[in-house]
Amino acid sequence: MSAQLAGEPDAGSPAGPAAGAATGRGVGQWAFFVGRKLLRLVVSLLILVTATFIMVHLIPGDPVLAALGDQATPQLIALRRHELGLDLSLPAQYFHYLQGVVTGDFGRSIVTDAPVSQLLATKFPNTLGLAIPAFVLVVLIALPVGLLTAIRTRGGRGRVTRTLFVNITGLLNSIPDYVLATLLSLIFVVAIKAFPAAGNGTAASYVLPVAALVVGPAASLSRIVRVEALKVLDAEYIRAAKARRLPTLLRYWRHVLPNMLTASLTFGGMILAGLIAGTVLVENVFGWPGVGTVIAQAVIQKDYPLIQGILLVLGATVLILNMIVDFVLGVLDPRSRMGAH
Repeated sequence: MSAQLAGEPDAGSPAGPAAGAATGRGVGQWAFFVGRKLLRLVVSLLILVTATFIMVHLIPGDPVLAALGDQATPQLIALRRHELGLDLSLPAQYFHYLQGVVTGDFGRSIVTDAPVSQLLATKFPNTLGLAIPAFVLVVLIALPVGLLTAIRTRGGRGRVTRTLFVNITGLLNSIPDYVLATLLSLIFVVAIKAFPAAGNGTAASYVLPVAALVVGPAASLSRIVRVEALKVLDAEYIRAAKARRLPTLLRYWRHVLPNMLTASLTFGGMILAGLIAGTVLVENVFGWPGVGTVIAQAVIQKDYPLIQGILLVLGATVLILNMIVDFVLGVLDPRSRMGAH
């Protein structure tokens, strides 16, 4: 990322024909970068589909028998297995499932016979309705807390602040989100009765689930932000900006913040993936009407198509969001695109 100071010309900026060549190289680099990321996404999705199919079929027991009950006749069980394609060989089931995924058809639930895609369309937005606000809050909390702590503890100063920051963030980061969700529910739902026990009907119903998701990741990301900010604050171009008497806020905004974002956003992408997974557990604590509560029941009932569909959509969401983070990093830091060559 450029460390140019305000008002200084870029010594490496091409002019004339060289500018056109540099522009051409930039476009080609971007095209290769985007193509490589898209190809990696396609391969990752294929691996995800395969892994999901294999993992679900390793679950012991007969899903049709679990759905129909012990009193079902052999003829009814055989008919249901045929309708679901479970009487085919595993390779045939795999290619049939792969074909359906490509066309957006995830099959039908063994238990309810409803289309899996329809269930996902109803429940998955509720899951994203928790994960995305939680991620935004994580970033909005972690960036200023990490940066301000770095400024306060720079050069060995503020030892008390550093000790408190490290211990508190370490403690908060060590608490599993589902444990925190349970504690929040016991205190604010059962004891104080300040928030709804379940559902997503009001704005208040978002408070506890989002808080359970935010606390640990915000503590973890703020530690990363502090480390990266300390590196940037000791850089030569920051000392030069200070020597030129640039206003403090301008110095932080134009030089410190952009240069510490690369590593912070890279880690933020992993946090977002963790939030998607953590949402599944937190939903069950608060009775949130998302895919988390659905998949817990689907595993118990051995509902293969529903489990496959949920796992596939969750995994694909994580892969796509990580790719978006890579693109953002490519814009903010051209050096991250150098691997495209």
